[in-house]
Amino acid sequence: MEKLYYTIGEAAEILGESTSLVRFWSNSFTRYLNPKRNAKGNRLFTKDDIEVLKQIHLLVKVQGMTLEGAAKKMNAEKKNVDGKVKVLESLKEIRQQLVEVRKSL
Repeated sequence: MEKLYYTIGEAAEILGESTSLVRFWSNSFTRYLNPKRNAKGNRLFTKDDIEVLKQIHLLVKVQGMTLEGAAKKMNAEKKNVDGKVKVLESLKEIRQQLVEVRKSL
C-alpha cells in the first residue's frame, strides 16, 4: 500500500538530495508546494508534492537552471517538464533491471 504522506527525510531520500535542500525548495516554490505540517511542525509531503520536487530537481540539478528560471519553466511548460521526469524515471528503472540481469549472468 502506498503512503499518503512522506516526511522531509523520505522526500530527500527519494530525490537523492539533502533534507536542507528539500526544505529550501519547499520554501522557494510555495506556489507549487504546500506541504502539510503535523503537530510538531514537521513537513509532510503528498505524492503530488514529491512529483513537483522531482520536476524541480530535474530543472535545477540536472538541467542547471536557476530557481527563477525553473519556476518560469514550470509555469509555461508544466506537462512537458512532467513528461521528462517520467521518462527519466522509467530509464532509471530499465537501467537498474539491466544491471540486475548483468549480475545474474
